Amino acid sequence: MPSARKPMRYGHTEGHTDVCFDGTGSCIVTCGSDGDVRIWENLDDDDPKSINVGEKAYSCALKNGRLITAVSNNTIQMHTFPEGAPDGILTRFTMNANHVIFNSDGTRIAAGSSDFMVKVVEVTDSSKQKTFRGHDAPVLSLSFDPKDVYLASASCDGSVRVWKIADQTCTTSWPLLQKCNDVINAKSICRLGWQPGGGKLLAIPVDKVVKLYRRETWDTQIDLSDTFITQPLNVVAWSPCGQYLAAGGVDGSIVVWNVETQESIERMKHEKSYTICGLAWHPEYRQIAYTDTEGNLGLLENVGDGKKSNDKVASTVTKDYNDLFDGEDDDYLNGDTIEPQSSPKAGNNEDDGDDDDLMPTSGHLRRAIIDDDDNSLDIGMIKANSSLLVKENDDDEQTGGFPALPPSSTQQPFYDGPMPTPRQKPFQSGSTPAHLMHRFMVWNSVGIIRCYNDEQDNAIDIEFHDTSIHHATHLSNSLNHTMADLSTEAVLLACESTEELASKLHCIHFSSWDANKEWTVDMPKDEDIEAICLGQGWAACATSALLVRLFTVGGVQKEIFSLPGPVVSMAGHGEQLMIIYHRGTGFDGDQCLGVQLMELGKKKKQILHGDPLSLTKKSYLIWVGFSAEGTPCYVDSEGIVRMLNRGLGNTWVPVCNTREHCKGKSDHYWVVGIHENPQQLRCIPCKGARFPPTLPRPAVAILSFKLPYCQVTTEKGQMEEQYWRSVVFHNHMDYLSKNGYELDENGKSRSVKEQQELLMKLFALSCKLEREFRCMELADLMTQNVVNLAIKYASRSRRINLAQRLSEMAVEKASELAAALEDEEEEEDLRKHLSAGYSNSATEWSRLPDKEMEDAEETDACEEAEETPEVPKQRPNPFSKGVTSVEVTTPK
Repeated sequence: MPSARKPMRYGHTEGHTDVCFDGTGSCIVTCGSDGDVRIWENLDDDDPKSINVGEKAYSCALKNGRLITAVSNNTIQMHTFPEGAPDGILTRFTMNANHVIFNSDGTRIAAGSSDFMVKVVEVTDSSKQKTFRGHDAPVLSLSFDPKDVYLASASCDGSVRVWKIADQTCTTSWPLLQKCNDVINAKSICRLGWQPGGGKLLAIPVDKVVKLYRRETWDTQIDLSDTFITQPLNVVAWSPCGQYLAAGGVDGSIVVWNVETQESIERMKHEKSYTICGLAWHPEYRQIAYTDTEGNLGLLENVGDGKKSNDKVASTVTKDYNDLFDGEDDDYLNGDTIEPQSSPKAGNNEDDGDDDDLMPTSGHLRRAIIDDDDNSLDIGMIKANSSLLVKENDDDEQTGGFPALPPSSTQQPFYDGPMPTPRQKPFQSGSTPAHLMHRFMVWNSVGIIRCYNDEQDNAIDIEFHDTSIHHATHLSNSLNHTMADLSTEAVLLACESTEELASKLHCIHFSSWDANKEWTVDMPKDEDIEAICLGQGWAACATSALLVRLFTVGGVQKEIFSLPGPVVSMAGHGEQLMIIYHRGTGFDGDQCLGVQLMELGKKKKQILHGDPLSLTKKSYLIWVGFSAEGTPCYVDSEGIVRMLNRGLGNTWVPVCNTREHCKGKSDHYWVVGIHENPQQLRCIPCKGARFPPTLPRPAVAILSFKLPYCQVTTEKGQMEEQYWRSVVFHNHMDYLSKNGYELDENGKSRSVKEQQELLMKLFALSCKLEREFRCMELADLMTQNVVNLAIKYASRSRRINLAQRLSEMAVEKASELAAALEDEEEEEDLRKHLSAGYSNSATEWSRLPDKEMEDAEETDACEEAEETPEVPKQRPNPFSKGVTSVEVTTPK
């Protein structure tokens, strides 16, 4: 029977993706350029477990409960499986590790890197390493001989080499591939493979054929080809029995050969012709998992010529067949599904007779095919599709060395609906991933906090940009703090809970004037801190109980309130607190985030009430904070920087795209701070990564802001962008003046002058283009003085009609200005009248005892009575239009 192809599904972000099965075939494991390893129970698993291993994961291998990944920080990392707990670093390179594999018994790994080196490392003792040197370009792929004698490697230098592992010598070499200088430029990643069992053949994808070399003699034995292949092959994979060989090409084609007959038994083309970059056979059944360079995961079932009429369905669910018709028949007909053997949960249902406990299957069994009579069931179809039949004979022959999978239901296509996006995990802005041994806990405008967790030390280093704030500090990290924030007043640290200890919030208040500068608060049981931040005089933490807890910087507990969803990140500045959280479930790769913005001063108020947070499509949040002047900002994974525009109803405006400044596709900028005056985006360039290494200390670069206005290559577009950027970046001045902060009046006048000059230039340009209506629109944005200048320009340009209309506008602006001044003066007079007769020292009376207060009130009343004249005289307002001048004559 022909193979069945299932619809592909989104697994990772765009980029190289690798795939493998676990030892029993109960789950599929993938890794991708988003730095995540995902564990799928089957292709229809809508909630795969995700393990973040770094910024990018180039390759993964799994054996004996150990997960090995080649990560973009030039390391080979080990995690426990399936828990995903970090289990150490096996080896390091000076450049990216491109491929990592296990040997047959899982005692060794081999890894190849872009620094031209190949390393073989013992899993239990990483100090036992062997280095293979000889390639003159980055290593593309590796393959262990099943007998653990040889190691094959392919490189960008065009050669494929076979190494003898014992003495680290090159046994043979073939110049088979096209030379290139980097993996990204290679036409094929040349994933080669040894035949399982005795390792008699080595398969190498070369252009449009697969060359098979015989062991020991190293002569070409067979060339496998097919007319279906039109582009170079990228990857090969052997079936566990060694009888079949599958190959995937850069044009999305997958071909499977029977090696003995040299005949192609399966041909398949990718739905969208994306490059196949990962292939893996199920360890027991005729199933191939494959991935493409867009991050998608697919599955081929029933691969091969399995045509046995008495194939039994492989299932660990040992239920009586008659149970199908006991009570829950209607549920089965309505599309209820049953757990296949490939799921690790199936074994739990062996003795359970309740159909309600059966889990969904990857086959998505639908309504059974109906015969002539609508009320009759095709029992044969139920037998073919159900996974409830018991193996009657364990010794039945297995075609090709492994049994066939149950055929998929292909009778009726169906739509599963949009796929929910995995929720983004909480993070601290300015930090690098927590699993790294050397990492930044925070990097902001105040300073840097580094964390070291290796064999020598487990400590935290705090460094201030301005040493006058505080000297550098070295702390022991005995509690394994994973979160940190830094302000000019304090250092805030937090750690997750363990079986013995609760989650703790630890503050070092170095600006305190007393001797006790530290305090610690334990969270309630089963409540973990997920995000923290510091403001002026306060600290805050968000917990897994969907609570935000506020503290004073001295340690007094203040308000507590609930969040509508799990927190993503927090930021504080002065009296402002910004919280980003999951507002709901996103779909098709989009996050669904909300933002709350609060002011925690004397007049506590909420500015943004859970408004949706705008993100680029299929992106996630990577930085959130405030500019140095106190304007909320955030950055998404596509490099778009957005700032709150208080002048337009608290909307978010994109002010920069860091991707425009990147030289390479894999380069990024790591944001550390934003300044509005001068307009500077402070960030660290990261070559081929999303975050920088701690050593050597990275250099900070300055990027310019640019609003995404249309036609910025034209003179008009450039001036429009400059004007509105100046308006957006000076909105903070109005905010600061309204909230009682000191303001640089010279800076404000300079910004107004800059904006008016740009308007005048646009006015002159519109006059030249004879756009008089546009001139009036621009004049509406001008101040009174600049409108008068525009009238003169229009008159000299002999645009009498325009000058006349501008004159009318100038009169209106003058009357509006006069009315505004009059309103201000009346309001000021009212304030003076209301405050008349009140002493300035009245606010201090509240500190006196009750008896002293009464005496003071009586004394003050007597003094007022003596000082108050009998006939009060009101001073006329010299600026009011209704006041007439009064001449006072002195008698002679």
